Amino acid sequence: MPFTAGELANIANAAIDFHVQKGKVHSQTIQNKPLLSKFRAKAKAFPGGKDNITVRVKGTYTTTIQGFEHDDTVTYANPANIKTAIYPWKLIHAGIQLTNHELLKDGISVVDSTTGKKTTQHDQREMTMLANLLEDKLEDMTEGTDRDMNRMFWQDGTQDAKEVPGVKSFIVDVPTAIGTIGGIDQVAEAWWRNRVNLTIDITGGVGGQPVINFFQKEIRQLTRYGGGPDMFLAGSDMMDQIERELRANGSYSDSGWSDKGTIDFGMDSIAFKGKQIMYDPTLDDLGEPKRMYALDTSRIQVRPVDGEDMKQHAPARPADQYVFYRAVTWVGGLTCRQRNSSGVYAFA
Repeated sequence: MPFTAGELANIANAAIDFHVQKGKVHSQTIQNKPLLSKFRAKAKAFPGGKDNITVRVKGTYTTTIQGFEHDDTVTYANPANIKTAIYPWKLIHAGIQLTNHELLKDGISVVDSTTGKKTTQHDQREMTMLANLLEDKLEDMTEGTDRDMNRMFWQDGTQDAKEVPGVKSFIVDVPTAIGTIGGIDQVAEAWWRNRVNLTIDITGGVGGQPVINFFQKEIRQLTRYGGGPDMFLAGSDMMDQIERELRANGSYSDSGWSDKGTIDFGMDSIAFKGKQIMYDPTLDDLGEPKRMYALDTSRIQVRPVDGEDMKQHAPARPADQYVFYRAVTWVGGLTCRQRNSSGVYAFA
């Protein structure tokens, strides 16, 4: 099969005879992914199973006390309040392909022609190389995988039934709506609801610190049942609002306005109760710049199948084609064992 227009353009970009800079491709669109970073750091493997990951939860108690005297009759309770939250696990794939011909045009020979796992570079290749095509394709796979994994862990799963339902599948906008979350009825079980306020009133102006004062009160409810958010992720408008409220009240630093004769109008990172409020560009991408998610990541956890966390593959090429493949797979799910210690917020 001849090269596609895209492949020819890629080769041309990487093999121009004269170019000032060689080898490095400077990406212009890589964003921070704090949610993905946190989830990966705290991921806990599980051994796999038939269909789902299950978590036992409890929010109702049956046993009560009873006063008695002499030979009064007393009663006994038989508690049966354990419920099972159910979360699916999914299989995720990301892969690229490249041809032997394509690599040769970039000065790279494949040593192992079965899988393409080993390559050598031709002498004086640097004279014609603008960018290492193989490295660029692998970098594309890595960043492309991270982008989609990050977005998957944010979304609620309705975008693709074969993807893992993310944070929005259990930190929902209307926790009193009819429906089950993790298989548990959130209408019948008030304790199985996340916190939410999407209409924080800021009409009174920044001087009254409406968002800051709201969270000062809200944190009591988020920590009421033993949990508490350890990660605050905000869109750009929410970050701007909080910073305006701080500036309006002179909350810069205790060293004054000037540092050795220079006035610095920049503001340091902002935090709440010692936890940094981080800007997450994904919320802007999702059209939610006014939102902030307060997440209790001790109760929310990525659960990859043991040995299947970003597993690398180098499939054998077809016998009749010199086409090489690279892939990574991830198998797992996302679980939440307590919803009332996390919340979603926005101002009107």
